[in-house]
Amino acid sequence: MRFRFLPPSLLGRLSLVMVLGVLTTMLIGNWLWANQLKTKTAREVSVAAQHIGSAAASAVRFFQSLPPNYRPILIEQLRDMGGTRFFVGVNRAPVAIQEIPESLLSKTVLEKVRQTLSDDLPRLSDTRIGFAMPDGLVVSDEGITVADLPEEWVQHTLLIKPRPAPILVIQAEIEPGGWLYLATLMPDPYFLDNGNPLPLDRLLLQGLTLATVLLMSILVVRWITLPLAALSDAAVAFGKGESPPLPESGSREFIRTARAFTAMRERIARYLEDRERLFASISHDLRTPITRLKLRAELLDDEELSQAFHEDLDELDMMVKGALQSVKDTDIHENHTELALDQLLGRMVRDASLAGHYVEYQACGLKVMGKPLALRRALVNLLDNALFYGKVARIAARQVEGGVCISIHDDGPGVPAEALATLFQPYVRLEHGRSSNQQGMGLGLGIAQNIVQAHGGVLELFNHPDGGLLVSVTLPA
Repeated sequence: MRFRFLPPSLLGRLSLVMVLGVLTTMLIGNWLWANQLKTKTAREVSVAAQHIGSAAASAVRFFQSLPPNYRPILIEQLRDMGGTRFFVGVNRAPVAIQEIPESLLSKTVLEKVRQTLSDDLPRLSDTRIGFAMPDGLVVSDEGITVADLPEEWVQHTLLIKPRPAPILVIQAEIEPGGWLYLATLMPDPYFLDNGNPLPLDRLLLQGLTLATVLLMSILVVRWITLPLAALSDAAVAFGKGESPPLPESGSREFIRTARAFTAMRERIARYLEDRERLFASISHDLRTPITRLKLRAELLDDEELSQAFHEDLDELDMMVKGALQSVKDTDIHENHTELALDQLLGRMVRDASLAGHYVEYQACGLKVMGKPLALRRALVNLLDNALFYGKVARIAARQVEGGVCISIHDDGPGVPAEALATLFQPYVRLEHGRSSNQQGMGLGLGIAQNIVQAHGGVLELFNHPDGGLLVSVTLPA
C-alpha cells in the first residue's frame, strides 16, 4: 500500500519519521506528566483544604465562645502581635466579594473546606466560602478593602510577591447579626497554576526542542543522503552515455557502494565496446562470403535458380547492412550540449520542404540538453516515417512537467492497437509499410527509441483521435 502523504525524497521521509517520533514521545510524556501532576496536586490541595477548614472551625468556635464586646479587643491585639494564619474581622452582615472563575482545583478546595466546617460545626447556621483576588477585595461591611489596611496586617497573610495570589474568604454567621470574616492564602498560593500542566513556558521549551531536533535531523539526513544523490546522478549520466567520476567519500558503506558502481560501470562499458567491435567485425566479415556467393550465383546455368540465390543474398546483405547501421546509429560518441529546438526542428522542416513535403511547425523557444547528431538522427527517422506513410506531418514542442515533449503527427492510416508495441522491434514492418516504402528495413523506430532512451527520454506511439499516428518524444529538462 502506498502512502500518498509521504514526501517523495528520502530526506523528507527520514526527517518526517524523526520529527513524528520526537513529537509522539513528547505527547506521551506530556500526557503522563499531566496525569501525574493532576493527581498529586489534587491530593495535596485536598489535604491543605482540610487543614484550613479545621483551623477555620477552631477560630469560629473560639470567637463564638467570646462575649461580643470582647471580640474587637481580641482582634486588635492579634493584629498588633502580627496576626495569625487568618485575617480576622467581625461584620454585621456577609460581605459581597467578586469570586474568581471556578476551576477543578478551586472547586475541590471550597468543597473540602465546606465539608470540614460542616463536620466540625454542625450547628453553624450559615457559611459563605469563595476565592477572590486581593485587588478591590472588601474585608468589612464598612467598605474597607485590602489596599486600605496597614501592610503589616496583610503581609504574608493576604498579599505575596512577586504577583498576587487568590485569597480564600470564609464568612460564618456565629450569631444573629454577627458574621466572622476569615481570609487567608493557601499553603501553596499559586496552586491554581498546577491545574494547567502545560503552561506557555513549557510549551515554548518543547517547541524549541522540536525545532532543534528537526534542524539537526535535516542536517544529519542531508549529510547521509548527499552521497546517494551523487550515486543517482552518476547512474542517470551513465544511462545517457556519460561517465562522470563518482567521489569515494562519506561512510564506509557508501565508499564500498561507489567502488562497486564504478567497477560495474567499467565492466558494462567494456562489454559494450567488445559487443560493438564484435558486431561490426562479424557484419564486415559476412560481406566477403556474400560477395563470393553472388559471383558464384552468376556462374549458375539455371537462371531461375540463380535469381533465387541473388534474392536471398540481397536480403542477407540488407540485413547485415541494417545491423551494422543499427550499431553505428545508436552508439554515436558526442558530448551533451544545449540545443535550441527551433533551430533543430526548423532545419528538419526546411529540408523536408526542399524535398517537396509539407510539414507544419510553430516556433516554441524551448531548449534541451542532448547529443546534436544523435538526437537529429532520431527525429529525422521519425519525421521520415511520418512523411512516408502520412504525406503531411505536424511537429509541435511544449513544456511538460520535468522536461520537453516533441510530438509528430501524420495523416497516415495509423497502426492497429495490437501492433503498436511491436513496431520498435528490428525488421518489423506492417503491410502498408512494406507496400509504400520497399527500401526500408524496419530499423528506424528501434534506432530512434535507443537514442531517445540514451538521452533519458521516452518514445511513445499513439493513434490520434483525428486519424494518423502520433509519435511523442519526451526529453528530460
